[in-house]
Parts: sequence; C-alpha cells; structure tokens
Amino acid sequence: MSTLPVIQITRVSFMNNQKQQKPTLTGQRFKTRKRDEKERFDPTQFQESIVQGLNQTGSDLEAVAKFLDASGAKLDYRRYAETLFDILVAGGMLAPGGSISDDLTRTEFCLFTAQEDLETMQAYAQVFNKLIRRYKYLEKGFEEEIKKLLLFLKGFTESERNKLAMLTGILLANGNISAAVIGSLFNENVVKEGVSAAFAVKLFKSWIYERDINAVAVALRKVSMDNRLMELFPANKRSCEHFSKYFTDAGLKELSDFARNQEAIGSRKELQKELQEMMARGDNFKDIIAYVREEMKKTSISEQLMIGIVWSSVMSCVEWNKKEELVCEQSIKHLKQYSPLLKAFTSQGASEIILLVKIQEYCYDNIHFMKAFQKIVVLLYKADVLSEEAILKWYTEAHVAKGKSVFLEQMKKFVEWLKHAEEESESEEEEEN
Repeated sequence: MSTLPVIQITRVSFMNNQKQQKPTLTGQRFKTRKRDEKERFDPTQFQESIVQGLNQTGSDLEAVAKFLDASGAKLDYRRYAETLFDILVAGGMLAPGGSISDDLTRTEFCLFTAQEDLETMQAYAQVFNKLIRRYKYLEKGFEEEIKKLLLFLKGFTESERNKLAMLTGILLANGNISAAVIGSLFNENVVKEGVSAAFAVKLFKSWIYERDINAVAVALRKVSMDNRLMELFPANKRSCEHFSKYFTDAGLKELSDFARNQEAIGSRKELQKELQEMMARGDNFKDIIAYVREEMKKTSISEQLMIGIVWSSVMSCVEWNKKEELVCEQSIKHLKQYSPLLKAFTSQGASEIILLVKIQEYCYDNIHFMKAFQKIVVLLYKADVLSEEAILKWYTEAHVAKGKSVFLEQMKKFVEWLKHAEEESESEEEEEN
C-alpha cells in the first residue's frame, strides 16, 4: 500500500518530462521564395532610370516612345505608374498641390517644357497612346493621373495649364481617357479663381478640333457630364447666359449652343414632370392649359414642340391594358377625355402634323397600339383636334417610316372618304357661286 504514492509521483514526473521534450521551431530558418517577398515601395531608383532615359532621348519623341516601350520589360510600370506619368508630364515626381517633390532628380524633357502648340501636343498624345496600347494595364492609372493633374492646376503656370488642356482634349478625342476626368474641374479650389473655365476653353477647342461637337456631346452624355458644365463657374455665375457669353467670346459658340440646348431639354423634362403631376391630381384643363402657355412664354417653347410634350404626358398618365383587343377601346376613351387639352396646342397646321407623327411613332413603338392608329386619328378628327388638310398631308408626304405600310393601309378608306367629302364640298361651293 505504501508504494502507490511513489508510483504516482514518478508518473507525474514522467509526464512533465514528456512536455519539456516537445519539438520546437524556435531558431529554425526557412528559405522564402522571391515571389512571396513584399517589395518595399521605393520609386527613387525607378525615377532615376526614367529621368536618365529621357535625358538621353531628349526632345525626339519617337526615341522617347521607343525608350518607354523597351523599359517596360525591365522596370515595374504597374507599381510605379503614377511616378512614370508625373515625370512624363512635369519632369519629376509631383508633391500634393503640383510642385516637383525632388528638384535633384528631374528632367527638362517633358510635356511642361515642350512648345505650346497643338502639333507638339498631338505628338505627345501619340507617345501616351503608344505606351498605353503596349501596356494595357496602365489605362486606369493614366486616367487617374489626369484627374489628379486637373486638381493641381493652381500649382502650374498658365503655359503648363494650356499644354495640359490641349493634351487632355486630344486624349479625349482619341478615346484614351473618359470624359469623366472633367469632373476634377468642378472642384471648388480650381473653380473659384476662374482656372477651370479658362482650362476648359483650351480643352474643348482641341477636342472639337480633333472631332466635332456631336462627338463631344455623345462622350459627355455617356458619363452624365452633359448637364454639369455650368459647374465650371462659381455658384453666383452659373447661368446659361453667363456660360453662353463666356464661351462664345472665347470662340466656342458650338459649346454655348450645346449648353443652351441641354438647358432647354432640362426645362422640358421639368415641364413634362409637372404636367403629369397636374393630370394625376385631376386638375381641370383650364388650369393646365394656362400653366403650359405661361411656361411656353418663359422658356420660348414653340407649339410644335409643346404638342409633343403634351401628347407624351397624356399617354403616360394611365396604365395601359396589355391585351390588344382591350387597349384600343381604353385608348379611345382616354383620348376622348383629353382631346380638349390636345386641341389647345394644335392651332397651327404644323402642330397637327407633329401630333400625327407622334401618334404614328407611339403606335409603332408600343405594339399593342398597332391596330388602334386609325381609330385614334378618326377620334381626334371628330374632336376638331386634327383637320382633314393635316391628315391628307400626313398621308401623302408627312408620314415617317415607322409602320408606314400598316398605318397607310389602315387609313386608306378614311382618306378616300375625306377626299370625296372635300370634292363634294368644292362642288357645292361652285354651284353656290
């Protein structure tokens, strides 16, 4: 019995020894693969290599393009993209605000020291174009660089800003960068002293010179910049009149006209929205007509333009049946109710033709209405919205291509009836005379 405690003690001691003898990794070294090592961000050596290469190539941009093409195989463009673009534009790495961060490592062969003319900027644009086409992964970084440079405009000289503006316009025309970069020009720091507006003049001149205003408009709309150009000016100067005068005086009347057109489109959208709300509330036609006529005076909208807005509003203020056989009846009932509103804005023959074309396009674009076209026209004829002269003119020459054969066939008998009625009326007049 007395030996048991001894055995227990020995067992505990054995277990303690076992714990102490467990293997440990302390002090052991493992070889790390090169690709697993995190490289420290140090652009100094990269900067020296690019600067040295540019100093050797000098102002020969063909040689510069070849040097950049070859260097991409040896230097880490992906990691040091911002440094690369800073040097090509400003000659060295840029500190926040636009100043060169290290005057010792810089080159005099860059965009900012080049000649200030469109031809030279076109040549520089080709250098960037070749570089990005060769190294596609630089595309995003290059666009971010342009956005950054536009925020630094106050830190550059007037000549440097002019060169950058011309280059940006050419790059936009070539599709190297998106029009979204223009958003940087709306920053308050570059707007308030007129820097943004002056820069925009040079930018749009080179962009339009390379392409045309229609291409510019498409690019701006693509990134929703078409309605933001007023933001190039401080809040107290954001009017269509000021914008138009500024850019017209600068020789960019086409841009002024574009801005006016955009404002008009915006006004029409607001008007249509208000019109639809008035209809949804059930406001009486007298009030609706009075409001619309007042807006026509204020915004100089013609009756021909207005009847299109009224038609769209009338047709969008109801939920249409999806069944073709029911939608025809529903549309006749609905338009009979709103015919006084349509009549108020078809006092001219040209307005009637516009309405007929709008009806034709609507019935074609909304397939359930294809068989309703003739019934709608007859209804509006009986309601004195459309005249026989307008209908006959539409039938013979003023129709559009959409659903032409279908709708002309639908209207054939009614048009023959109109012509017969017109002939009878003329005969009666002759007999009276």
